[in-house]
Amino acid sequence: MTITAPSPSAELVFERTDELSTAGHEQVVFCRDEASGLRAIIALHDTRLGPALGGTRFYPYASESAALTDVLRLSQGMTHKAAAAGIALGGGKAVIIGDPATTKTPDLLRAYGRFVDTLSGRYFTAADVGTTAEDLDVVATTTSYVVGTNSGSGDSGFSTAYGVFSAMRAAAEHRWGPEGLRGRTVGVEGIGKVGTHLVSLLLDAGARVSVADPSADSVARLVGRHPEVAVLASVRDAALDVYAPCALGATLTPASVAALQAAVVCGAANNQLLDSSVAGLLQGREITWVPDYVANAGGLIQVGGEIWKRSPEEVRAEVGTIADTVRTILDRSAAGGRSPLDVAAEVVAERLAAAPAREARG
Repeated sequence: MTITAPSPSAELVFERTDELSTAGHEQVVFCRDEASGLRAIIALHDTRLGPALGGTRFYPYASESAALTDVLRLSQGMTHKAAAAGIALGGGKAVIIGDPATTKTPDLLRAYGRFVDTLSGRYFTAADVGTTAEDLDVVATTTSYVVGTNSGSGDSGFSTAYGVFSAMRAAAEHRWGPEGLRGRTVGVEGIGKVGTHLVSLLLDAGARVSVADPSADSVARLVGRHPEVAVLASVRDAALDVYAPCALGATLTPASVAALQAAVVCGAANNQLLDSSVAGLLQGREITWVPDYVANAGGLIQVGGEIWKRSPEEVRAEVGTIADTVRTILDRSAAGGRSPLDVAAEVVAERLAAAPAREARG
């Protein structure tokens, strides 16, 4: 087991030229295990509020540089997510480079767990794209700093979906009044383990739902359960009231924002904006956007609850408070003429500034 530095040609941590150059990550660990083929990066962004918690993404990145950029962005997002949710956790994330369908093995997962263990509780890992509760069961054989296993709270897909639904309902009430989502058309992009739960919650709330997903099998399963759902090639430019990005990020670009017909954007995907300037474009078109790290914090709240031994009822109640945070952000945004992104960052900064000093936390 060795720790390696990135190649000289890679986009590094401290000498970047993008928005991450001022992100201030505390620690970035490059992990390599020759025997299992593991190549992973663990990034700790900010631990002022508590130990870092974030999922492990297993993905076939085109390069180590691309993997590093992703883990830096994702870990920063986890800091924002925890602070916005008002929970005592810091921001961290990990990525494993490779195709989970072909390179994931028990040996590799155990090797990854050993690296997590070297951080001695500064980072708790969980599931993300490409990893499952079953994978975490294997990781847990070599470290105790893992949440979301089958013996823990299990898959966090429903909690994430419930948080997004709570955020979306709050945004809809802000936009259209007490009727909220009833009778509104919501386009869900991506119907994986979060999007599928979200569809069910939306239908129960009286919304009309359209979906788009490149997986024919996923679409067939969903339509089998909910034949009233409309299936579209794309929901980004469809005639919708709400666009819910629930797949990979960066779908909100200058071009896609110009094509949007939806008045509200709220979804589970991380890093929905191509860059921060897109928030201004959304505001310019008077589109109500709920920052992703606010809306999708439900899964973090669930797995974080394992650390403090919270009951499922306590977790669900806490996930529901995401709606209160959304109302605060949108009210401040409307009153001050600022984008929800700027206001959410202000809320995060306030909560981080109020954190006790590290030495005082013991």
